[in-house]
Amino acid sequence: MEKYYKEVGEYYDKDVELGFEKRADTNTSLQRIRGHFRTYVSKQKFTNALEIGCGPGLDAEWFGQSFPDKKLHAIDVSAEMAKTADGRTSGFGKVRVSQATEHDLSDLPNAPFDMTYVFFGALNTVNSLPDAADRIYSSMQPGGVAVLTFVNKWYMRELLVNLLKLRFKVAFARIRTVWGGYSNFRFLASRCYTPSNIRKAFKSFNELDHRGYSILFPAWYNHHKIKGNNDKANRLWEFDEKLNKTPLWQFGEYTLFVFQKPA
Repeated sequence: MEKYYKEVGEYYDKDVELGFEKRADTNTSLQRIRGHFRTYVSKQKFTNALEIGCGPGLDAEWFGQSFPDKKLHAIDVSAEMAKTADGRTSGFGKVRVSQATEHDLSDLPNAPFDMTYVFFGALNTVNSLPDAADRIYSSMQPGGVAVLTFVNKWYMRELLVNLLKLRFKVAFARIRTVWGGYSNFRFLASRCYTPSNIRKAFKSFNELDHRGYSILFPAWYNHHKIKGNNDKANRLWEFDEKLNKTPLWQFGEYTLFVFQKPA
C-alpha cells in the first residue's frame, strides 16, 4: 500500500512540472465543470471543511477567498502539489495544507469535519474505495456533508465514439479492473466506478443528491471541440441539464454525489 501511494504521489509530482496549473487556467470547459462542483459545496452549511486531493490548490484558494470565516484543511498525496497549494493559500489564515492520504484523515488537527469535498476524482486513485468511505465517515461530524466526484466507469459517449473509430482498447479502458488514467504516455493505476459501486461503498451515509457531467458536453480533455464556440458549449451544457432528469445522468464523464453522515 505504501508503494502504491508513493507511485500515485510521484505521478502527480510530475504533473506540476508538466504545467498542470497552466492547462487548468486556459481550459474553459474544465473551469465550467469546476465552478459547478463548487456550487454544491457553497450551498451547504459548514464551518470546518476538508478537501481531499487538492492538487495545486485552485479550489483551496477559491474557498479561502470566498469563505474567509470557514476553516479548510486541504490534503494531497503529492508532495509537490501540496507544496504548491500551500504557497497559493499562504495568505488565508484559516486554510492549511498538508501532504496526506485518506488513511490520515482522523489524525488531522481540524478533524472531525462538517464538510468534505473531492473534485475531479481523487478517490479513483485510493487503494480501496469502501475503506476510504469508512475513513471519511469516521473523520466527519454527525450531520456533516460530503460532496464527492468520481471518474465514471460508464462514460457512454467516449465508449461509442471510440468503438466507431475501431479503437477498442481505448473504448473499454475504463471498464477494466485497473484504469491507466488519462495520459497516453504515463500510467496511473486507478479505478473507475459506477454509481452502484459508489452507493455501495458509501452505504453508511444518506444520499442527498447526484448528478452526471459531460454526458454530451465534452469532457475537459476534449475542450478543443467547443473552444471558441460558446453557443455550442451552452447548448450541450443545457442538454446535460435535461438528461440529468433522466436515468442517462449516470453515463457521463464524471458523477457527483452529495452524501450526509446521519445525525
